[in-house]
Amino acid sequence: MDSRLARRIRLFRDSGQVRPEVAAFVTAELETLAAEGRPVTEDSAGMLTSHLLMALTRLLDGTTVDPVGTEAAVAEELAAHPEALARARAVAVRAESELGASLPGPEVHFLALHLAVWRGGPAVPAARPRRDTP
Repeated sequence: MDSRLARRIRLFRDSGQVRPEVAAFVTAELETLAAEGRPVTEDSAGMLTSHLLMALTRLLDGTTVDPVGTEAAVAEELAAHPEALARARAVAVRAESELGASLPGPEVHFLALHLAVWRGGPAVPAARPRRDTP
């Protein structure tokens, strides 16, 4: 992960906009993507990072965002990107397990869109080794 992206996460965390555990979760996801050969930079992953940080924070705070009728268009776009949707669903499972934040379908789909348009790198598998937490 490049220094600008790490700074983005640090700013969200240090400003109190996101909880430290959310910042750690997102950092682990990005590190996994980097280990798989994906370019994890501010340019390639900045939007994904901000979206995931804020979505998880909203969920942990008990709020959600209404997709306002975009589900059909998003589902249609994702039909061409099953690997991105599988990865987003896997992230959602880990978020539920590790943070207690259950990403609803629209959030999973928007996360999958970010993954589908990722710039460069090989296809992204859906697995990340489980982190052991004390």
